[in-house]
Amino acid sequence: MTMRLRHAALAAALALAGPLAGATVLGFDDLGADGAVPLNYGGLDWSAAGWSVFAGEQAPYTAHSGSFRAAAGWGVDDAATEVRFATPTVFDGAWFAGLGGATVRFDLYLGGQWVASSATLDPDATPRFLASGWSGAVDAVRVSSPFHASYVMDDFSFQGAPVPEPQTVLLLAAGLAVLQLALRRRAG
Repeated sequence: MTMRLRHAALAAALALAGPLAGATVLGFDDLGADGAVPLNYGGLDWSAAGWSVFAGEQAPYTAHSGSFRAAAGWGVDDAATEVRFATPTVFDGAWFAGLGGATVRFDLYLGGQWVASSATLDPDATPRFLASGWSGAVDAVRVSSPFHASYVMDDFSFQGAPVPEPQTVLLLAAGLAVLQLALRRRAG
């Protein structure tokens, strides 16, 4: 019987941990107001970034999903678009729309060293996905473009475990403690 409880505990832990892993997509709609992207939005470090968010249709600056999208400021350089991850992760890419000629690409970094660049995308009014083109871990992403204020970015996507809500962690810990107590009682 003890072995059954252990298997049940392992199955419960895996079932609860499953939703905590996978792709994370930051769509900017949860911000709910025009303005600067918060410095810790989505658990990422946007402090070096010159990003702001806005809603409302303004062709060719079309959102991929929802109403909000992010835009880099006028006159910023590529370094001002850097978004940093707390721990190395796999970056998938993001959706872009904007003026033709405002080409964009991702430059990917790990430990301060450049590791890869994506293909280049020339945006238009129809949002298109720009894949990172790199399956290895990165800890920083920059959007490179000659015209930063001439495109918008939406649905910024990366792999990794999103930060779980405190209630989820407490519930998981309490459940595992109860199962461990049951196992000890059966063994003793």
